[in-house]
Amino acid sequence: MGSLSIWHWLIIAAVFVMFFGAKRMPDAARSLGRSLRIFKSEVSQMQNESSSAQTSAAPVQQPAAELPQASAVQPTVAQPQAEPQAQPKSL
Repeated sequence: MGSLSIWHWLIIAAVFVMFFGAKRMPDAARSLGRSLRIFKSEVSQMQNESSSAQTSAAPVQQPAAELPQASAVQPTVAQPQAEPQAQPKSL
């Protein structure tokens, strides 16, 4: 009782033909096929991009001798210069 028999499928097909007409059915099937091909190509492209991203994202470890050394010279921060104090004018 849970599965559809051949009679059920024939009734469903007849309803589709009545709703859409025999002329529109090939166009609808063609459009559906084209959409599925586009969807399939996009999914495969996404899988290719994700697999290439995983291989390029793998960290490359360098030996300790090749790692850049920190410079011994510390950067200096410019100190603001004290402005000369204005002398009060005598009257």
